[in-house]
Amino acid sequence: MKVSDFDFELPERLIAQTPLAERTASRLLVLHKHDGRTEHRTFTDLAEYLNPGDTLVLNETRVLPARLFGTKADTGAKVELLLLKRLEEDRWEALVRPGKKIHTGAELVFGAMECGGEPLLTATVEEEGEMGARVVRFRYRGIFAELLDRLGQMPLPPYIKETLNDRDRYQTVYARHEGSAAAPTAGLHFTEAFLDQLREKGVKLCPITLHVGLGTFRPVSAGQVEEHDMHAEWYSVSEESAAMLNEARVSAGRIVAVGTTSARTLETVGQRFKDIPVEACSGWTDIFIYPGYRFTMVEALLTNFHLPKSTLVMLVSALAGRDHVLSAYHEAVEREYRFFSFGDAMFIT
Repeated sequence: MKVSDFDFELPERLIAQTPLAERTASRLLVLHKHDGRTEHRTFTDLAEYLNPGDTLVLNETRVLPARLFGTKADTGAKVELLLLKRLEEDRWEALVRPGKKIHTGAELVFGAMECGGEPLLTATVEEEGEMGARVVRFRYRGIFAELLDRLGQMPLPPYIKETLNDRDRYQTVYARHEGSAAAPTAGLHFTEAFLDQLREKGVKLCPITLHVGLGTFRPVSAGQVEEHDMHAEWYSVSEESAAMLNEARVSAGRIVAVGTTSARTLETVGQRFKDIPVEACSGWTDIFIYPGYRFTMVEALLTNFHLPKSTLVMLVSALAGRDHVLSAYHEAVEREYRFFSFGDAMFIT
C-alpha cells in the first residue's frame, strides 16, 4: 500500500492556529463509516450521536512543559531540547536542535544561576538517533519535575507562533497523569459542563492513559505504508477502567474512542486480551493501524482532522475506509473546516 494513497490537498490557511479557548464553537463532521454519508454539525451536537450505555474512552495524559531552551556548555551556542519520553529516572529520549551540531558527549545547560553560578539543569548526550533524536542524561539539584515546570515551555506545534501564558489551554479538562510531549487534541473540545451532560444522558466515561510521543505525528518517510516504523509510547489501564471495558464488550453500548491515542491504546489492549477479560495493564505500544486492520475494541471514534500522508489519516481510514475518509476530507476542505491540533472535529460512527 502506497503512502501517496493517503495524500490530499490541504491549503495552509486551514491549519488552525488559534487555541480552542479563544474561538467560537468547533464544527463537527459526522462520517457514517458503513456508507460514507456525512453530516455537518457543531461539536456539542455530538451528544445526539452518543447513546445511553455507550462508553466514551478518554486519554487522561497531561502534557509536560517539555521544551527546554539552553546553550552548549563549551561554545555557548543556543540549543533547544524537546523531551519525548523518560527511559530511566534521569535518562530521556529527546529531540535536539540544531541536530547536526549536537553529538554524543555534548553537554547542554539550562537555567544558568545568577552571578555566574552552576546551571540549574545539565544534560549530557549519550546516544544519537535519526532526525535529531538523542538520548540524554540530566544532572541537577532538587526535584526534576519542579525544575522542568520552572524552565520548560509547552511543546506547541511549530505552526503555533504564540507562547501560551496559561498552560492549561494546551491540556484537556480531564488531564491527570503527566508524561506527554503533545496533547491528545481531540479531547481539547470538551468542557466539564459538556462531560456532565453526557454523564446525565447515561454515557459512561472510561479513563485510560497513553503518553503521546512525537512519533505519532512524524511524517511517514517510507514509500510503502508497511515499511514505516512507529515509535513506542507508554500506556496504562487501571483495574476500574478494565472492568468498564469488559462490561462494554458484552453490552449493547459502543466503545467510543476520543482521539487516535485512545484508539491505539484500546486496540493494544484488545490484541493483548483477545478472548479473555481485560485486566489492569501497562507497557509500551508501537501498534500501527492502517487499512486492512481489524478492530477488536473501537466501534466509533472522535478525532480531529489530520495532515496528508500521516499515520493518523491511515488509522481513521482503517476504521471508516480510505475512500470514505478522503471523500469526507475533501468536503472538509471545501467547507473550510480547521485542521490539526486546534482544529475542528470528526465523529466516525
